[in-house]
Amino acid sequence: MRVFVTGASGFIGSAVVPELISAGHQVTGLARSDAAAAALTAAGADVHRGSLDDLGSLRVGADAADGVIHLAYIHDFSQMAAAAQADRDAIATLGAVLAGSNRPLVIASGILGVAPGRVATELDTPDPAMHPRIASALATLELASRSVRSSVMRLPPTVHGEGDHGFIHTLIGIARQQGVSGYIDSGENRWTAVHHRDAATLFRLALEHAPAGTTLHAVAEEGIPIREVAEVIGQHLNLPVVSIPADQAMEHFGWLGRFLSADAPASSALTRERLHWTPTHQGLIADLDEGHYFHTTA
Repeated sequence: MRVFVTGASGFIGSAVVPELISAGHQVTGLARSDAAAAALTAAGADVHRGSLDDLGSLRVGADAADGVIHLAYIHDFSQMAAAAQADRDAIATLGAVLAGSNRPLVIASGILGVAPGRVATELDTPDPAMHPRIASALATLELASRSVRSSVMRLPPTVHGEGDHGFIHTLIGIARQQGVSGYIDSGENRWTAVHHRDAATLFRLALEHAPAGTTLHAVAEEGIPIREVAEVIGQHLNLPVVSIPADQAMEHFGWLGRFLSADAPASSALTRERLHWTPTHQGLIADLDEGHYFHTTA
């Protein structure tokens, strides 16, 4: 299958591209920069120059493909509404190209906000008011009515592995800056997690087999208490582990404070059953204990 991948040179994309190639697919990655193009070439993928906000480049890339995996997102937390709108525009553009063809479109979404305080499942329909990105997922599912084999991959807040510069990397940097490894209140709130290579396998399976209108959970670990994460960070950095009161979270953690207190456990039972997906890589705590997250300063 000829597969067009946006966000192909990013952290998750860098695992998805070799997963697809090793399974016999021909991959074309969207590249905004020379560095991204070089990384894709080195990985064995073809390069399509463009960007998320260049809708013309998205049309051309999707038109030449047998399927699309959409991973790109503008992670600017100071302009969340604008980033979400750019994502919706990109999905609408890709969907318009694929409409009527039954070609697959798999997009990356998130689990945070799906079912706060309880174990979320693939059957939960989140309120778009909870997060501006949720509307993108709902629009993707609606493409099934236009003969697009669309599916939504809800990713944990922690997609981990060597090279991760997401929430965990940021939390480690904050611990270094503050001189303590912190969690909010009791730290009993839970985050899901998945190794990026296990997530890559699931993206491939969704591309190949997911029925139209399917929601999937790339969840290897259903819920890890944030306090446990803080304790491992404290051990590796030789820092005290402390509770930060909720009313001081934004001051201590900055923008991460608005997410770190979320209790967002989730199940992937239906996903595993539907696509016969079994995560095989190590969990988050074991990954942290490998030490690579602590090799460079944040």
